[in-house]
Formats: sequence, structure tokens, C-alpha cells
Amino acid sequence: MTARKLPPPPARAGDPVLRVGCCAYSYRSCLTGSPPTMSLEGFLDRCAELGCDGVELTAYYFPTPITPRYLRRIVRRCLLLGLDVCGTAIGNSFALPPGPERNANIVLARHWIDLSCDLGSPCLRVFAGAVPKGVSQTTGRKWVAECLAECLPYAEDRGVMLALENHGGVVAEPAGVLDILSRVQSEWLGVKLDTGNFVSDDPYRDLAVCAPYAISTHIKTEVRQNGVLQQADMGKIAGLLRDAGYRGFMNLEYEAAEDAVTAVPKAIAAMLSVARAAS
Repeated sequence: MTARKLPPPPARAGDPVLRVGCCAYSYRSCLTGSPPTMSLEGFLDRCAELGCDGVELTAYYFPTPITPRYLRRIVRRCLLLGLDVCGTAIGNSFALPPGPERNANIVLARHWIDLSCDLGSPCLRVFAGAVPKGVSQTTGRKWVAECLAECLPYAEDRGVMLALENHGGVVAEPAGVLDILSRVQSEWLGVKLDTGNFVSDDPYRDLAVCAPYAISTHIKTEVRQNGVLQQADMGKIAGLLRDAGYRGFMNLEYEAAEDAVTAVPKAIAAMLSVARAAS
């Protein structure tokens, strides 16, 4: 059997440029609850106050039903605040056999491709997922590739790239991420590089392997080395992105123990500092 070749990394021009964004997920404790202490529009205002360049809008925090009028309000607010909608994100699983559950996840992705287009988001984060019990990782990655292949023509038609996150399951290691890229071979598919999701003796090495294919990021304040949480080296993360020629957003996805209200401003400040130094 002939080994599959990786597609070329996204072609870029110019020197590396790092901009700073924040994921709505970082403020999940404020955006949920009975009642929430922050609205999605309040999140946008907070990001502007912190000096962010952009925002990633996570599907979980939109009021339902999502109306065109509401989306227009969000787009207007971002314009007035000088914020780019640099990404959207859904919680899906593609590591599924053909059938109703897989179909529902494909429908979800296509729906959010449409919403991403309406919001002016250039990319949509998707998950691969964990395989059902008794199914091999190889089969799971094949299923993920099949789902992506169904979604990508529609994504291309709407002008929205799909960003596959290294988020456990069949993409828990760099080899799994690269295997799916090699199966799909689409210029409309890239990597959502999450700096806290690889668990190995050297997570920075693993991140560097996938960084050339990154079209967006989730920057965590901690990394997992041999399963142990350690403070992330923001300078090293910025450096490996720069070395990969990355031009785009470092998006904070805060998950650590300290309350987001106090922790997120400090993390954004640190990211702004390293982004300026690396660009």
C-alpha cells in the first residue's frame, strides 16, 4: 500500500504576524448560569477593554433561537469595537459510522458554516471525536475524514475554512492529526492548534509538528507534560508559531483554576506582550 502524502502547509506571504484574540469559552462561567452574569455582547465589550484584536464566538453561548437580527447585532458590535470575528466553534463528533448520528453532526457543521459566513468568521473549529468502544483509531480517523469530505465542498462554497482541533480521541497525538489531513487533502482544511491538548514528554515538540498547518489557535495558560499541568511558556508558544510562519490569531481559551474574571486579563496581557515581541 502506498503511503499517503501530507498536503502542503497553507501558503503564506510576508513575515510572521501574531494577533491576540479571546474565545468566548474563556468566560463560560460568566456566560452560563441562572442567570448568566455576562451576555455575548458583554463579552465583546470586555475583550475590547482588554485590548484584544479579535474574538472566537463559541456556539454554546448564543441565545436560541439564533436569529438573523441577533447575528447582525453581533457583527455591528464587533465593527464598532474594532474586533475581528476570527473564528467560530462547535462541539461535534465526526468519529462515527454512517448513520443518523453522523448525519446530525454533519448537519450541525453545515449550519454553523452558514452562521460563520453571516458573522464574517473565516474559519469554524470542528472536533474529530472519540471512537465508539471496540472501534480502532484507524477506522475512527477514516470516519472523520469522510465527514470532513462531506462538509468541505459546502465550506468552500461559503468561504469558511474548517479548523480541526487536536482535542483527544483520534487526534490526541500529532500523528492522528496529520493522518486526517493526508486523507482529506483539502486547501479548505487546517488545524486549530490547541496548546494545552497534547499530553507527552514534550508538548511543545508536538505543537511544532502541527504548527505549519495551523490556521487558528487555542492558547492555554497551562500545558500537560507527562500528564502533569505546568504553566505554559507563552514566549515559547509564540516562537514556535513564528518559526512555522504563522500569520494569525493567538486565541486565549482559558481553562485553569483561577476565576476567569481575574485570570483572563492577566493572560491576555501576557499574550499581547509576546505577540508584539514575536511579530
